[in-house]
Amino acid sequence: MRTLLLKEGWKKLVGNALTIALLFSLLFAAMRGFGMLGPASFRPLVPLGFVLMMALPFIFLTKAGRQQIGLVKSQRTKHYINAILFGIAAPSVCFVAGLLLFNTGPENWFITIRNYYFTQVPSDGVPPAQLFFIVTIPAIIFSPIGEEIFFRGFLQEALTSNFSLKKSMVLESLVFGLVHIFHHGLVRADGQIHFYWSGLLWVILMCCTAYGFATLRKNSGSLFPSIVAHAVFNLVMNAYIFSFLI
Repeated sequence: MRTLLLKEGWKKLVGNALTIALLFSLLFAAMRGFGMLGPASFRPLVPLGFVLMMALPFIFLTKAGRQQIGLVKSQRTKHYINAILFGIAAPSVCFVAGLLLFNTGPENWFITIRNYYFTQVPSDGVPPAQLFFIVTIPAIIFSPIGEEIFFRGFLQEALTSNFSLKKSMVLESLVFGLVHIFHHGLVRADGQIHFYWSGLLWVILMCCTAYGFATLRKNSGSLFPSIVAHAVFNLVMNAYIFSFLI
């Protein structure tokens, strides 16, 4: 167990990083929920949340604290190879499981994500290949960097002040998975919010994926392999959606 290094002013004001991490976990979950389920005017809350996640270490942590959460380079190529392989394998499992269990019905999580894309970007008259790039470029930048910095970095490291590393990895993976119920499970459609039981399986899949990202971070000592894996996950997920579910 170790203490995450806060800037002196924040340390005096708040006391410890875990308090900050838990408060921002609630804030980010609320922003994700309102952004995904609220009216169209609330949609910018989702990317805004990712930007805030990126900013947290620079607002609250010392330089040593930023290194502590994994904002250091991984020097070994194998960590990035493993990241790419995991980033391909994890969405492939999600894609196959969704098709086998739910075909292309509304209970399929990738169908929900596809539909969300269509609400974000007007698709009438836009070629699928162009639409793919429009939604994929932000998806491989903002959420991988923001979520990895916060979940595998800030939150996980803050949890280690009270728990072992393994328990901290499990806990932050659980929070990550639960937040993703707003991507499938609780779904806004036809002006109403629907609950899909398949969202529980989606949450489990996201928890397992998050633990894979956390393992990459643990083995490499750096957030960069997990960021790469997360970006590849989103890229491959969108490739499946636009190749088979459009």
